[in-house]
Amino acid sequence: MAHQLQNDRDHQLGLCVLCGLPAVGKTTMAQQLSQSLRKYKGWWCVLLTYDDLIPMETFNQIETSQWRLYRHELLLYLEHFLQALIKGCHYSPPPNRTETTWKSFIRCLKEQGLISPGTEDSASCQYLIDFTPLRPIYFILDDNFYYRSMRYEVYQLARQYTLGFCQLFLDCQVEVCLERNCRRKQPLPEEIISAMVQKIEVPNPEKYTWEQHSLILKSTGYSFEDNLQVLGLLSTALETPVKPLEENTELKAMDRAICAASVLHQADQAVRRMISQTMQNAKDNDLTPSEMKSLAKELNKLKVEFLEDLRHKFNEKNHCLENNAFNINVTCLFSQQADDIVKKHLTK
Repeated sequence: MAHQLQNDRDHQLGLCVLCGLPAVGKTTMAQQLSQSLRKYKGWWCVLLTYDDLIPMETFNQIETSQWRLYRHELLLYLEHFLQALIKGCHYSPPPNRTETTWKSFIRCLKEQGLISPGTEDSASCQYLIDFTPLRPIYFILDDNFYYRSMRYEVYQLARQYTLGFCQLFLDCQVEVCLERNCRRKQPLPEEIISAMVQKIEVPNPEKYTWEQHSLILKSTGYSFEDNLQVLGLLSTALETPVKPLEENTELKAMDRAICAASVLHQADQAVRRMISQTMQNAKDNDLTPSEMKSLAKELNKLKVEFLEDLRHKFNEKNHCLENNAFNINVTCLFSQQADDIVKKHLTK
């Protein structure tokens, strides 16, 4: 059910996706935009820079499953924070979190003066939201977002909670990006940027109505006129928040893709926990280090094949499954296959 935020509280929330190639100038623009929103509009502005929130090593390979999981996890943390903000309650650690990413996200919110610890126990720590959101608040998500489906995940979040949504796409010649990348302290491999050039999908409001609040800007020639245009876009998006739309083929297809990513993420987490428990049980049965290493290799291979098979089956069914029932089936099925592997090692 969509949360009618503006009917319940006298303030507005918006999500702004800032996207483009690596080294195109997104982070610099995000900081400038934050200053402009505070200066000219008097709004709160929250910067979520993915380069600072996701471990650097995951950016060195495009489209790795680990990288996709980190991105999905950050959106879950953001949704969790939005829920606390809307309800006016404490912000608590969500279940099944990755500790490193969670700490980065919390540090980001603390540094921007949004939260402070409410208890001393770090394991069950609740955070106090340190401001009264009487002014409009914009969350600026600074990432490559090169696939349209990545940006649609954010749009779907805006639609669920009736938030403003807009996109700023920074356009720049790849040669300029490569040159800027070389000057970074931790440059990305050039082949990553080159591969992204082939994959990146520019906003297309004429074809996709949900992208109607979008601007394409030249990062090398950003001007004061552009700044006024950007502020106008963000104002319009905030004044016309996304509302639940009537179903159509395009939206249903995109929703299925997002639903699949969510359920498969949970399946991946469940399988990881099971492998960890299985390895501990094997250790208790006095397997040698060599046998433990072999077992771990087989279980990880099983995990990759198992999740890939689930992905295909999910696509074939062409609809979203109930998460609880799905996870129970996943747990039972993987457990059976893992037990067969463990028994083989125990009977040697």
